[in-house]
Amino acid sequence: MKAKPRSDDRYVIIMAGGKGERFWPVSREKVPKQLITLFGGSSFLQQAVNRVLPLAPLKNVIVITNEAQAPAVRKQLPKLPRENVIAEPVGRDTCAAVTLGAALVGARSTTGVMAVLPADHVIPEEKKFQQVLSDAFDLAGRGQAIVTIGIEPTEPATGYGYIRVGEPLPPPQGVKNYKTRFHRAEQFVEKPQFDQAVAYVNSGQYRWNAGMFIWSFVTLTEGLQKHQPGMYDACQRWFQAASNPSKLRKLLAREYPDIKRISIDFALMEKAHNVVVADGAFAWDDLGSWTALARHLKSDPEGNCAVADFIHVDGARNIIFDARTRKHRTPIAVVGLRDSILVQTDDAVLLAHKSQSQKIKDLVKLMAMDPRFKNLL
Repeated sequence: MKAKPRSDDRYVIIMAGGKGERFWPVSREKVPKQLITLFGGSSFLQQAVNRVLPLAPLKNVIVITNEAQAPAVRKQLPKLPRENVIAEPVGRDTCAAVTLGAALVGARSTTGVMAVLPADHVIPEEKKFQQVLSDAFDLAGRGQAIVTIGIEPTEPATGYGYIRVGEPLPPPQGVKNYKTRFHRAEQFVEKPQFDQAVAYVNSGQYRWNAGMFIWSFVTLTEGLQKHQPGMYDACQRWFQAASNPSKLRKLLAREYPDIKRISIDFALMEKAHNVVVADGAFAWDDLGSWTALARHLKSDPEGNCAVADFIHVDGARNIIFDARTRKHRTPIAVVGLRDSILVQTDDAVLLAHKSQSQKIKDLVKLMAMDPRFKNLL
């Protein structure tokens, strides 16, 4: 049995390359969701980094983003070593990003244990999250387990993938009981229909797939070698170049465009037989749309949630968000507006019905085809 990994041998890879279409007009291609501040006084990326610092030193935090967003990432994280911000030349889904993260970790420590975490999640209960992540680090560092954090569903959400779990697992031999419950992963399920999601929630056997993974460098590369040999070969090449940032950039620019697009879920998690699910016993939200913002804001007696100088007559259940610079802010007044989203920035206004919030992505795609609006993307 391996010894408990030291904190300086723990690494965190933060995935921060999303496009930010769902929170337009506040989020843009160069400043996507993870880089904006909707509440809490800091961006989602800054919150994600601060959450993990009790468990891993800042020098072991690596942010994987893209060329357009790298300058903003570095500006938001000025204390993070410059070489810890890695820009993918093109987006190739999460398997490529995870493989790149593994190469970067392995070049620093082949005994390292790494967590792969999204940059844009909302986790208000930081202490509880840190406990789960600490236990997951410990378990992943002791053996061959691939650990993923599953969130106990609070509603029959159809926008998340699910994981069916088995009975709780005993701790490794010689280890005191963890505060976190671990289960064997029995099945990964894609986004279900509503009736199926209801059944999942009622059964108690399913967790939301939050896209958080913890594994040792050795365990991950062995999994890639078995299930994705092409990505394993790429990992070996990037591993050899990782200590030379200029060499690595040139290698990635040459190789990345030819990598197949595949998620780490399809590429590895659904194929591996050594996946363990940690119960994510903490409040969690991936904040997938403007409507989800209402869950984190106080509302008035009529159900309006406003981050603005807002006044209304017969308005109800609206989300009002004023993102203009302070000198441009003016009162927002509405009459009879209900179940709507109203967002203002210095250069754009969005008005949408809450039931149509998922179509904001369609709006952004439409704007991309019109020269009049390309400057707003």
